[in-house]
Amino acid sequence: MSHMYNLAIIGAGPAGIATAVESYLQGIRDIVLLEKDQNHNATIRKYYKDNKRVDKDWKGQKVELDGRIYFVDGTKESTLDFFDEILNNHSVELQTHVEVQSIVKKDGYFEVFMAGKSITAKYVVVTIGRMGKPNKPTYKIPMGVKKKIGYTLDGCGEGEKILVVGGGDSAIEYAVDLSAKNEVSICYRRETFRRANPTNQRDIANAIMHKEVEPILGININALEDVDGRVKVIFSEVEAQIFDRVIYAIGGTTPSSFLASAGIEEEDAKPVHDDNYETNIKGLFVAGDITQESGGSIALGLNHGYAIACHIQQK
Repeated sequence: MSHMYNLAIIGAGPAGIATAVESYLQGIRDIVLLEKDQNHNATIRKYYKDNKRVDKDWKGQKVELDGRIYFVDGTKESTLDFFDEILNNHSVELQTHVEVQSIVKKDGYFEVFMAGKSITAKYVVVTIGRMGKPNKPTYKIPMGVKKKIGYTLDGCGEGEKILVVGGGDSAIEYAVDLSAKNEVSICYRRETFRRANPTNQRDIANAIMHKEVEPILGININALEDVDGRVKVIFSEVEAQIFDRVIYAIGGTTPSSFLASAGIEEEDAKPVHDDNYETNIKGLFVAGDITQESGGSIALGLNHGYAIACHIQQK
């Protein structure tokens, strides 16, 4: 048998880091964080625009922090620096560029399989975020324009005609940010942006009022077509338009197939767990936004990590 870790954590986002650090502070050693990307907090790095505000009380949801990680409001950059610091100050092993393929429970321990290798651990915590698997449109994306379809601001230039699809905070922030140097429209299936936080609702209303962003509201998209390398968007109730680029910001999906392969039960598209975030598989826990109704709260993820650490330490 290979080296036995006390705790293996899959996903190095806020909940994963909190589980590792809070466990370390509880006296648990031999902890490993497994991250498929090149660094921790890949969702924040990829999907948050530069200088994006990051609130402890996400969408106004008041959360009292239970553990010893003191998280406060900041920006994308200060939040990443914060998690850098707490990782550097505690002896937690971080392995990057490793994508976990499956988890198998054996006699009193778990084997965690990755490409070309596996590790063993007494306890495993799954903190894979929904944005690790961003939602994609149900209609076909033509091959000729796939490079013009994105889920982040990566690849966006200046002077482009861009359509942002979605009505949440990320969609609004993308649209407002891009409108400084591009011709931007935002398409949302509802008539209002009620899902967004008040600041973003104010920002998009202001951008629309000043004709910096064109609203296409209460409208669905039926299809995309390739027109000489540009994207023709076929709307349900208004005339089609041609764009240089389309960015989808329509949320993420619970990694149901991965959870099911580990034997974790789900209900209403969320993993079933008890008050300690332990699943029906004893010793296997879930934490972070896959357990939340709408996802996204860093503070709640930190509290999940603390609860799991306390429970493991007691056991």
